Parts: sequence; C-alpha cells; structure tokens
Amino acid sequence: MAENGSTAKNRKTNGNGGNLGFEADLFRAADKLRGNMEPSDYKHVALGLIFLKHISDSFEAKRAQLLMDYPDGAEDPDEYSAENVFWVPKEARWSHLQANAKQPSIGKMIDEAMITIEKRNEALKGVLPKDYARPALNAVMLGELIDLISGIALGHEKGEARDVLGRVYEYFLGQFAGSEGKRGGEFYTPRSVVRVMVEMIEPYKGRVYDPCCGSGGMFVQSERFVLEHEGRIGDIAIYGQESNYTTWRLCKMNLAVRGIDSEIKWNSEGSFHKDELRDLKADYVLANPPFNISDWGGDRLREDVRWKYGTPPAGNANFAWIQHIVHHLAPAGTAGVVLANGSMSSTQNGEDTIRRALIEGVDGKSGVIDCMIALPGQLFYSTQIPVCLWFLARDKSNGLARNSKLRDRRGEVLFIDARKLGHMVDRTRKEFSDDDVAKITRAYHAWRGEGNAGSYEDEPGFCKSAGLQEIKDRGYVLTPGRYVGAADIEDDGTPFAERFSALKAQLEEQFSQADFLNIEIGTKLGGLVPNE
Repeated sequence: MAENGSTAKNRKTNGNGGNLGFEADLFRAADKLRGNMEPSDYKHVALGLIFLKHISDSFEAKRAQLLMDYPDGAEDPDEYSAENVFWVPKEARWSHLQANAKQPSIGKMIDEAMITIEKRNEALKGVLPKDYARPALNAVMLGELIDLISGIALGHEKGEARDVLGRVYEYFLGQFAGSEGKRGGEFYTPRSVVRVMVEMIEPYKGRVYDPCCGSGGMFVQSERFVLEHEGRIGDIAIYGQESNYTTWRLCKMNLAVRGIDSEIKWNSEGSFHKDELRDLKADYVLANPPFNISDWGGDRLREDVRWKYGTPPAGNANFAWIQHIVHHLAPAGTAGVVLANGSMSSTQNGEDTIRRALIEGVDGKSGVIDCMIALPGQLFYSTQIPVCLWFLARDKSNGLARNSKLRDRRGEVLFIDARKLGHMVDRTRKEFSDDDVAKITRAYHAWRGEGNAGSYEDEPGFCKSAGLQEIKDRGYVLTPGRYVGAADIEDDGTPFAERFSALKAQLEEQFSQADFLNIEIGTKLGGLVPNE
C-alpha cells in the first residue's frame, strides 16, 4: 500500500537529489495496477496522471493564496501565469477527478480534463496524453491509480510539494526505462551519469542546450545543481530539441512538473536536418545522443557548415553529434557528451582524422577536447556495454573573462578511468555513489586549476594529464586506460590466482578496445597473447 501524505512528509531526502524513501513503494503499487498492460503504454497513463495532479495542486495552492491576499485575482489567469502556474478549469481539477474516480466514465473525464487544460494553456498544446477512455484501459484500474496518486505531496508546502511530485515523476521515468530495457534507454539517461556530467561543467549561469534531450533529465539536474549551490534558478535558460514526439511530450511534462521554463523544440527531422535553434550559442551543452546511428542521412549533408573538423561518415553519426555540439558552443562554452567507446579509437571512414583535428585544433585554434572519462559497464538501461564521456571546451586558454579562474590547458587532455567505480543496485545495473561522483569531478576541477578544488596530481590507474605528443604517440586514441596505467598494487593477502585472474580480465578489456591496431584477442583461458 502506498504511504499517505502525512507519512511521506516525514521522510527525508538526501543532499544530492536521492529518493524520498517512498517512491519505490509507490511505484510497486502503481505497477501492480497495470496488469497485463505493456510498460511502454502504462508509462503514459501513470505519468500523465502524476502531471495532472501536479498542475492541479499548484493551481489550488496559488488560488488559495489569491483568495486570502487578493480575492479579485483568483479568477484571473494572468495571476497564475506570472508564477509559471498553469490555469486549471474547475472540471479538470484533481479534486473533481478524485471525487469521480469510481465512475465508469472516469477515462472520458480524464481525457476531457486534458483537452481543456491544453486549450487554456498554449505551452501544453499537443503535450498531454488524451486516450484514457480507450477500451484497453480498465476504469477500475484508473480509479485505483487516482486514489494512489492522490496521496502524493498531501499536506506539503507549495514549493516542497512541487519537489516531491518532481522526484516521483523522475523516479517513475527511471523505473519505466528499466522495464522497457533498450527502448527505455532512448528517453532516459541514468541520474548518476547525469550528475557526473552536470557537476563536471557546473552550469551556474547561462544557456544550457541539449540537441537530443530525451525526457529532459539533463535539464532537471542542471536546475537542481544551481539550487544546491545557492545560485539563482532564473540565471540559466533551457533549450533543447527532440525528434521523437512521444519523448518530447515526456520532456515537456517533466520540466513543467519542476516548474522549469524552457524552449524545447520538436521536429521529426531531428537536429541535423532541421536545426530549430540554428543561431543558438550555448554556454553549456549536455547530451546523450543515440549511439552509432547509421541512418542519420549524412549523405545529404556533405558540405554542412558544422563539419569544421572533417566530414563525418554517412554510416555513423557519432562525430556529427560532436561537431554539431561544438558548433553550438559559445566562445567560452563547455560540453559533456555520452558516446560509445568506439568513438575513442575508431579508424574507420576518416573518424581518426576528425578525432585528431578535435585534439589538435583547426584554423589556428587549439583543440576542444578537455577531458575523457571511461565509464564502467551496466550503468545504462539501453546497453550493458561500457560507454565514455567526452568533455569539450571552446576556449582552453583561460583567455576569456568568464573562465578567469581556470588555467591555460592548451596542449593537454585529462584522462580519467572510472571503470572500477560504481556499485550494483540490482542484478543488472550499477550506479555511482556520492563519493564516486566527487572523486571524478574533483580531479577535473583541480586539473582545470580551480582554486577551491586543491592541487592536481596524476593517480596511477585513475587519472593522467597527457600532452599532445603523448597522444600523438598513441595514434590519437583517447581511451583513458592507455594513459592512466595500472594502479599501485598493495599486498592485501589476496591469493595470487585471484589477482592474476583480475589482471588478465583487465588486460583483455584493454586489448579489446584496440581496434585501431586490428589485434585479435584470444578468448580461451590463458589466451593473453594476441594472434599474429
């Protein structure tokens, strides 16, 4: 049974955006109600109702305030829009739906509520789900789901209620992503990965852009970062694009639940072929593009202005995404991007030439690659293979006022091997702990020369600052494991056979990434010698 509002109110959040403590119970209860419905369908049913509860609660709280302080404004929509509160007509309010939750026509009533809300709020046009009356949805299930959701944030203050509902929405997004597996990963980037990206580039103030924004998790974490560091939420502006209409709707609702004002564009052609934000120069870019997309239509964009570092191959969009992102960075902009591991070492179709240009620079300007991070496997819902993070900086020279606290990093790249970090949270998936995130981000901030981060030192097996000559000597391969070396090994009493097995597995993993040398790795026990 889900906890009621008073019980939930006593639960504590941790300091980094963790669970409130009741989301798991709530999700399990909600998941039982779906019966045989596919998670991909039920996702929109549950999230749509959570969203409806949120905007209704926000409206009722504002209305109560106006009735007390300014009664004449209680029916003025402008009084609500001034505080990013959506206008909710009487027949669409949660109290009305809850009172009629046991009616056989509840599905139709929810659809009518969604339609009415969209008509009264232009920003929500085309966003809300409106198929609750379809025969496949059991009216009894809908009524029970309404009762379950009714307890969320009950009794909370306005700001706290918004945060509770936002966290519940985010938790449900993550759980549905896990239920859907690979399909779920297309709209959701795990929170701990986003935390690393956000805390690396620190989007305190300026324009934040995601060209393939999914359900908006990058933006939620950016706003949370600003709040946790006592910044002003109005100091950042949110921009994004998404080609999947269903995912775009999830993103719009996710941001609205948080009260985040944004400009999120949808177009079926995608960011490459219809760049809706063509003139945008962002201070920060955070992105998790789809990996290794082969049908991105690159053959129609051979002479595009964005390809300053080389024309990306028509059969793989990885370096098209990188260059699209660099193109949209402001002169002092920074970016964090998730890519498949192959992007660090591939020599196919000129990708190594593009990578070299990104490292060394073009047109007399220095390279833009600032830091490379190798991640452990099992962090993502969509893939069990390890991926990597690229961090880019348009100006590594410390030549711009905004970056005055940073040192000149031209001719250097920081490599971080985080494959040993993370802990299992279930049978198939890992997460980074607070300490893991701090270890990674502290190394980067110290390396960049931020005074409050302490001094930087290479740590064998974890991080290494490499110069251009060393990178050139390694064939412009950016795999961190090739630079950081092996950690110092202490005799902890582990039997030799176990230590040998662990070292063997590490070597095999490093060899498996060396496709640029075309080395074939033996797969039998003891097969450590590459085949000739």
